[in-house]
Amino acid sequence: MLKYSLVGYDGSETSQRAFRFALELARCGGGRVRVVSVLQVTEGGADACALMMTDSAAQRTQELLEELRTIAPDADQLVDLEIIHGSPGDVLLTQVRQHPIDHIVIGHTARGTLGRWLLGSVSEDVLAGSHVPVTVIR
Repeated sequence: MLKYSLVGYDGSETSQRAFRFALELARCGGGRVRVVSVLQVTEGGADACALMMTDSAAQRTQELLEELRTIAPDADQLVDLEIIHGSPGDVLLTQVRQHPIDHIVIGHTARGTLGRWLLGSVSEDVLAGSHVPVTVIR
C-alpha cells in the first residue's frame, strides 16, 4: 500500500488533478501527501535568489496552502507542504532520497518538440530518474 506520495505542484490544471489523485490515495490507504512547489530563478544572481527566498517563502507557502484547501478542505490533515527553489525534476528526485516517498504523482503538460527542447520535460526527467513508481496525470 502506498503511504507517502509526492506531488509536484505548479498550480496548473494537471497538477491540481495530480494533487486530487494523490489525496484520494492517501485517504483510502491511511497515507499522506507531500506537495512540493518548485520555483525556478531565471534571472538575477545568487543575491537576487537569496533575497527572493527570504522575502516570499512564508507568504507563498501560506498562499499555496490556501489554494490546496480550496481543492480539498482537509488538506491540513493529510498534506506536508514545501516550496523549494531549483530545477523541478531534480528537486522532485531529491525529495525521494530525503523523505520516505514511495510514489510520485505529477501532471503532464503537452508541449511540442521545440518546447520540450527549450524548457525540458519534468515528467520525462522524473520517469527517467525515479526509483519509486510514478503516476503521470494528463
